[in-house]
Amino acid sequence: MTSPSAIKPTPTHTQVWGLPIFVLGGLQLLVVLDGTVVALALPKIREALSLSESSSNWIITAYVLAFGGLMLLGGRLGDTYGRKRVFAIGVALFTLTSLLCGIAWSPAVLVVGRALQGLAAAVAAPASMALVATTYAPGKARSQAFAVYAALSGAGSVAGLIAGGLLTEMSWRLVFLVNVPIGVLVSLGAVLCLRESQGTRAELDVAGAVLATVGVTLLVFAVNGGPAGWTRAVVIAPAIVAVVALVAFMAVERRASNPLLPLALFGNPSRVAALVATVLAGAVIMCLAVFISLYLQGVLRYTPLRSGLAVVPFALGLGSAAGISSKLALRVQPRWLVVAGGTVIVLGCVYAAAITARTPAYFPDIAIPVLAVGFGVGFAVVPLTLSIVAGVEASEIGPLTALAQVAQNLGGAVGLVAVGAAAASRPTLASGYGLAFLCCAAIAVATGLVVLLMRFTPEDVAEGQDAQELVHAGDVDMQA
Repeated sequence: MTSPSAIKPTPTHTQVWGLPIFVLGGLQLLVVLDGTVVALALPKIREALSLSESSSNWIITAYVLAFGGLMLLGGRLGDTYGRKRVFAIGVALFTLTSLLCGIAWSPAVLVVGRALQGLAAAVAAPASMALVATTYAPGKARSQAFAVYAALSGAGSVAGLIAGGLLTEMSWRLVFLVNVPIGVLVSLGAVLCLRESQGTRAELDVAGAVLATVGVTLLVFAVNGGPAGWTRAVVIAPAIVAVVALVAFMAVERRASNPLLPLALFGNPSRVAALVATVLAGAVIMCLAVFISLYLQGVLRYTPLRSGLAVVPFALGLGSAAGISSKLALRVQPRWLVVAGGTVIVLGCVYAAAITARTPAYFPDIAIPVLAVGFGVGFAVVPLTLSIVAGVEASEIGPLTALAQVAQNLGGAVGLVAVGAAAASRPTLASGYGLAFLCCAAIAVATGLVVLLMRFTPEDVAEGQDAQELVHAGDVDMQA
């Protein structure tokens, strides 16, 4: 009789193309698509709900904070209660909260809905990745399934730029409501064609998840209000509580029998530098995604569709650079690749800040910098991701990969609010966005300085890639 605490069916799928990959990839597509289209729709949402620049950023930040802060706990829920069950519940919750966002009647309802959307994604996303490993047979089929799963992220980004523009021109509410029919299909597909799997049951670190999320959220809230006066009680009080919550989080993690954040992972200074750089890179990526769209629509008066098409070169540059840098990382120290990509980002952002003082033409004033910055992001982020898992055992791949995603999400949330608050303090939209691009350049410089502390070699990167291949091939059980 199989113990309910360890349900591990033998994967039988040897063909990648079929209902399971579309169901599992459907969630990934939803999550990526949602992030892209909301950034495009933000100017219309702000106008419709009469939101200020800094207040509107919470529509994105609330989602990212909940997603990033609760993702590690979400992975443990799947291991404990069954990944199929948790995946189906997470997708259903994502669908319902998308409906809530689509019919939101006030800014508060929309922000709460976005936070709940992030919670749902944090529950479903880790389970979906684990289900890929338990659905497809070890070896070629599983490796191909992971490749298809990852490719949907790139497809979702480009599709989001085009579809998001079209939907926003009709109504900003459609960017949320479009998730509903897709979510219903994915939920039904999960129930009908996925098999249950479950890891070893372990004590859930709920206290750690709550303390981390509350601490980071209050810290972001304090940073958001800072530019209007750092000595105000509305800034000081949440900052103090944030520090207390984060200190308590570290204390809980030291004593927890199954901590969300095993402190042993921070024993390597080079890996710590890679994680810090990932936080900063997350801030750059999020700010660029949001402020490029806001600038195009708010200052240059592009329509949402034209705005989406205008930044397609960003996605193309990122995708092409990612393939190049992943191969170079096996020959060149990753830190130098990150520095090279960061240099391109700095140059592109400084140029973007300069052209905000006039009315630029799309080509070459906008198209070339957008393509270049996208290339720089792809060239820098891939070596960072590889560095986080460089030289580790296969059993550590899952926790470190999840930690990297959390770091990038939380960095994006903090960066967006901080840079957004600074931009809102300027007298005009154009000067505000110019300052935002300069802030992105400054964060990219800081990222370059941090990665100089990394000492990973191409051999370390190759070792990490071998460990990833072992996980994907099924020789090692991947724990979220």
